[in-house]
Amino acid sequence: MTPDRINPIRDTDDAARAVARGLLGRARTAALAVIDPETGGPYVSRIAFGRAPDGTCLALLSDLALHARALRADPRASLLVGEPGAKGDPLTHPRLTLRVTAQPVTSDEARTRLRQIWLALQPKSTLYVDFADFRFYRFDIVSAHLNGGFGKAYALDENDLTI
Repeated sequence: MTPDRINPIRDTDDAARAVARGLLGRARTAALAVIDPETGGPYVSRIAFGRAPDGTCLALLSDLALHARALRADPRASLLVGEPGAKGDPLTHPRLTLRVTAQPVTSDEARTRLRQIWLALQPKSTLYVDFADFRFYRFDIVSAHLNGGFGKAYALDENDLTI
């Protein structure tokens, strides 16, 4: 078999699901990839990230930021969570890529509920959470890809990540 015909994706199992859920549960930052509406090119930014008790992936974004403007123009995005460990090759540490659709939270009731959840996850954001240009975004997971280290790739869906 030639290398272009080798499928590196393993069958998703409970161990892979547990690693992916753990990465999501521990993540306090994520790399957010969007499409820049002015250039049509990719743009990546580090954001504060959290997961609500019901499993919803969340961020608090400023309307002034390029990534928020991009999400308003095109809600499709990607998130990368998982940090390399202090030792060893960074590519041996697990990371999870999520393909998502971003939804701004517009209801005052939902914002009040999310504010409390968010401050428990990201207490330093007390400084700006109530600024007029900040709003919460919910990320609906379309699909996911877990790279658990060399030779440990898995395709996942939202059900695999459910708490």
